[in-house]
Amino acid sequence: MGRSGLICAFLLAVCCCSRRAAGVPGEAEQPEPELVEVEVGHTALLKCGLSHAQGNLSHVDWFSVHKEKRMLIFRVRQGQGQSEPGEYHNRLSLQDKGTTLVLTGVTPHDDRIFTCQGKRRAQEHRIRLRVYKAPEEPSIQVNTLGISVNSEEPVEVATCVGRNGYPVPQVTWYKNGQSLKEEKNRVHIQSSQTEESNGLFTLRSVLQAQVSKEDKDAQFYCELSYRLPSGNHMKESKEVTVPVFYPAERVWLEVEPEGMLKEGDRVEIRCLADGNPQPPFSIIKQNLHTREMEEERTDDNGVLVLDPAQKEHSGRYECQGLDLETTTSLQSDQQELVVNYVSDVRVSPAAPESQEGSSLILNCEAESNQDLQFQWLREKTGKLLAKGQALQLHNLKREEGGGYRCLASVPSVPGLNRSQLVNVAIFGPPWMALREKKMWVKENSVLNLSCEASGHPRPSIVWSIQGTANEQDQEPQSVLSVLNVLVTPELLETGAECVASNSLGRNTTIIFLELDSNRTSNLSTSTVSPPARANGTSTEKKLTEPESKGVVIVAVTVCVLVLALLGAVLYFFYKKGKLPCGRSGKQEITLPPSRKSEFVVEVKSDKLPEEMGLLQGSSGDKRAPGDQLPPRLPNTTHRR
Repeated sequence: MGRSGLICAFLLAVCCCSRRAAGVPGEAEQPEPELVEVEVGHTALLKCGLSHAQGNLSHVDWFSVHKEKRMLIFRVRQGQGQSEPGEYHNRLSLQDKGTTLVLTGVTPHDDRIFTCQGKRRAQEHRIRLRVYKAPEEPSIQVNTLGISVNSEEPVEVATCVGRNGYPVPQVTWYKNGQSLKEEKNRVHIQSSQTEESNGLFTLRSVLQAQVSKEDKDAQFYCELSYRLPSGNHMKESKEVTVPVFYPAERVWLEVEPEGMLKEGDRVEIRCLADGNPQPPFSIIKQNLHTREMEEERTDDNGVLVLDPAQKEHSGRYECQGLDLETTTSLQSDQQELVVNYVSDVRVSPAAPESQEGSSLILNCEAESNQDLQFQWLREKTGKLLAKGQALQLHNLKREEGGGYRCLASVPSVPGLNRSQLVNVAIFGPPWMALREKKMWVKENSVLNLSCEASGHPRPSIVWSIQGTANEQDQEPQSVLSVLNVLVTPELLETGAECVASNSLGRNTTIIFLELDSNRTSNLSTSTVSPPARANGTSTEKKLTEPESKGVVIVAVTVCVLVLALLGAVLYFFYKKGKLPCGRSGKQEITLPPSRKSEFVVEVKSDKLPEEMGLLQGSSGDKRAPGDQLPPRLPNTTHRR
């Protein structure tokens, strides 16, 4: 071939190639494959869409195309299917009279193109099988070491991981609800994926960023976006906060509790700064005498605890510290701490004494840094007697002796008060709680006898019998003596006498002891408690009277029985006709000669004969008109 022939052949070849590349009209183009979507683990239905299907599907071959490699996986002959050996063996079957190939147990590896080809090779239908799997809930791990605002490059903030998804999901990072995008030298997102042996993917995304002081409370989270046959979906991780370190700009002192403080409160003083982390601090207090600042001792957390707070804790405090990152000295403003107090409550006279019937004035004083209010209370009852510093007592009686309390309080500071107790002594001889008392006891039992006396000067107590005595101070001018004795016949006869005496006189309490055999089982050991205070000049007896009530009931019962018996006897003699009665107030009952002197009944009455029914005797005495015997024994025979 000559040179001209070679040139013509080359031009022809170039022309043909150009026509194919340009898609010369009239040549057939391969259509887009049919799309079928299915989730992992589900069943895919691949329908062969060949033209003239009913006539051509008796001879069909199914192929899978993966990485441009075509592989026969299923044959259809005369409507009967047969699976080829390989990865799809036993997973394929026919449906709808052979028009549909059924693929079960879909996996990510099935994400490819499938084709069905008729007997004529020119007839082919392509199907694109898309496989999806939702990823698990994304997990997020924050950088617990923290990030300094002084870092010059983006530092890892958090890592987001989404496992077992297909295909690889898309990740988006958020800060405080706003999405983050790549920003040079500010935000960098680095994502990678790992394919597992089962074909699923694990996504790992790292957020790196530069932070500022304003990010100390920022909320970061990640979002995974993915698709399923039902549409687009997304899953969010939980929100995390990354520690942000920044230097302090301001330092201050905090006191708890807030408001006005008082003595006895638990007070905590701590130093705070607007930096992170908090720098170490020292708490300094100004010495009230030297005016120099002195370091106070704090606990392990750097807190100064005043428990209980005292007025000496008042003064000026400040914080001093050092920022470890910038090595900058820190100092707060001085703050005045005021511990309100009430102290040195005094009553004059300190030991007041007075005669009965005279007057007495008590004065109260106290110290405080606030305005004070004074009140006087009776110690026994708590009754408010007066307001003000002075308490005036007029025409004093013995009963008005005892305790009086002065209460000094600060109205502007709730709960701040102090008090002082003073005892007023009224001169007089001993005053006994009881003059006499009676006790029921059991012989040979152990008995505690008690005797209480009061007076000024304070009385002393002695007993008239031997025993073990124990004295107890009830009040400054009152004493209680308890004597432990054994109940003997001699003690039952003599009883016991308690004698109280002082320089102004003496007084006694007499105790009578009675042996009650009916109550022996209920009394093994008797203890006499001190009774309520009574006037010492009066006589007070404690007698138990349940036996006297029983005697009265028995006496009444016996009388009723005797009267009933007497009435029955009289009625008996009346029936026998041996009871002669006349108008005189005295009759002799007729008896047999042998018993006539044994029984005589005398009936007296202050009523008129007409008001009485007279008994009729057997002698047949005559009766005056109107003196006829009534049909029944009259009630007058039962009168007492």
